[in-house]
Amino acid sequence: MAKSPKTVDVADSYAVRLMQHLVVPTFVIDPKRRVVIWNRACERLTGVAASEVIGTTKHWQAFYETKRPCLADLVALDRPEQLPEFYSEYAARGHNGLGFSAENWCVMPKLGSQLYLAIDAGPIHDEAGNLIAVVETLRDLTDQKRAEMALKELATKDGLTGLSNRRSFDQVLMTEWERAQRTQKPLALLFVDVDHFKLFNDEHGHQSGDECLREVARVVSRHAVRPLDLASRYGGEEFALILPDMSSDDACAIAEEIRGAVMALRIAHGADGAGNHVTLSVGVASHIPGEADGAPDRLLGAADQALYAAKRLGRNRVVCSERILAEFAGLGRDNVPVSGPVPGLAPRKSA
Repeated sequence: MAKSPKTVDVADSYAVRLMQHLVVPTFVIDPKRRVVIWNRACERLTGVAASEVIGTTKHWQAFYETKRPCLADLVALDRPEQLPEFYSEYAARGHNGLGFSAENWCVMPKLGSQLYLAIDAGPIHDEAGNLIAVVETLRDLTDQKRAEMALKELATKDGLTGLSNRRSFDQVLMTEWERAQRTQKPLALLFVDVDHFKLFNDEHGHQSGDECLREVARVVSRHAVRPLDLASRYGGEEFALILPDMSSDDACAIAEEIRGAVMALRIAHGADGAGNHVTLSVGVASHIPGEADGAPDRLLGAADQALYAAKRLGRNRVVCSERILAEFAGLGRDNVPVSGPVPGLAPRKSA
């Protein structure tokens, strides 16, 4: 038995009222992507009143500063291929009427703050299979997302200096090593060590030692300027800087800038056996990985050996792994271990 028009009107009216009072932020667009429902929870979430968007296609203005499709629009247009362009995380649930799911940072112009929203959008069809509306529901996951980001940062950051930690360094170095193998471009590595740091701690105390490390870290981090550069605290008073696509000469120039910048800070040292101010020794290596180079041990060993040489040569200097022999010959020194790269970081101990 067919329902009377009055029965249908009552049912539709009831459904609209129910949707208006849902605690889940929800809006509905028609096939022409005009807003037909903008419920009260959606008003509270976005700061945009229903009267501002009902009958228009301006719903995007509640979430973004520049015009772009919302998830409901992509459902109405049947454009799953555009999901990667507009959403950081997404899932297309096929062409069987189930719609799309996505997560995204939204700028929320009316609120003046960003929200991370989980979004579901699904089509509604009539009995003939024609699209009559798209329903989009929203969940605010901002607190969870920020907590997740904070935990991730804690896992990759050094607590004292704010630089990347050793674990993050190891991961990035392997990633960049593999990329350098593919591109056949050089990968440079700097090991930066604070000279006579144990004497500094003994003279000035550990609190001053921590502040010294933070000052050096700020200098090192200022030289990781490109997207793939990485400044990290390698351990103790030692820092490392990964510089992809960089020659030995260019990396040495950056090392000299770092050494000079720390000298310019004029951090008082003055302990017996050390100079008046804190200085750095820097070892530099750059290498284009060959097919036989399965891991970055050669690069690590070369940079380590260069730092060891910088210490042996009197500290407060930059030594490039390619010029160790020349450095020692220039000072008339012998017996530097340069027979080959030393895997790992064993032979020297900073002081």
